[in-house]
Amino acid sequence: MAIECWRPFGSTLDRWDPLRGLGEIQSEVNRLFDSFFGRPAGLGAVERVWAPATDMYETKDVLVVSLELPGVKEKEVQVSITNDILTVKGERSQLQEVKDENYHRLERWFGKFERNIPLPLPVQTDKAKATYRDGVLEIKLPKAEAVKPKEIKIDVL
Repeated sequence: MAIECWRPFGSTLDRWDPLRGLGEIQSEVNRLFDSFFGRPAGLGAVERVWAPATDMYETKDVLVVSLELPGVKEKEVQVSITNDILTVKGERSQLQEVKDENYHRLERWFGKFERNIPLPLPVQTDKAKATYRDGVLEIKLPKAEAVKPKEIKIDVL
């Protein structure tokens, strides 16, 4: 759709296209989402960076954080807690080296990753346990005693 507009100071007509620039806006929005979710910006990037998908939930006694790390060896993962930030970092190595120009599709991410996850409540870091099974890292963080719900018995009079 184009609308012809007449310029008051000249005799030429300009076509006005209300959709002009939408492609650039869409590209910028995609780039922002990709960087937020840890997706690579493109094959031209010097080093591809990715961030594993993460779930977090709590039970009565424990805060549980699960990260998807398919293809990452257990010994390549480091987990630490500083203040109220859980940090998981490591690296997934590419199985075989292929030059970028030979790829027809490159969707799997390789390279270093790091997730800094703010913890929503105080935990007992000395009692944290991590397990790794089928490409999923599960970290169980016992809640601090001050956070655990306390039941109060009600006496019937």
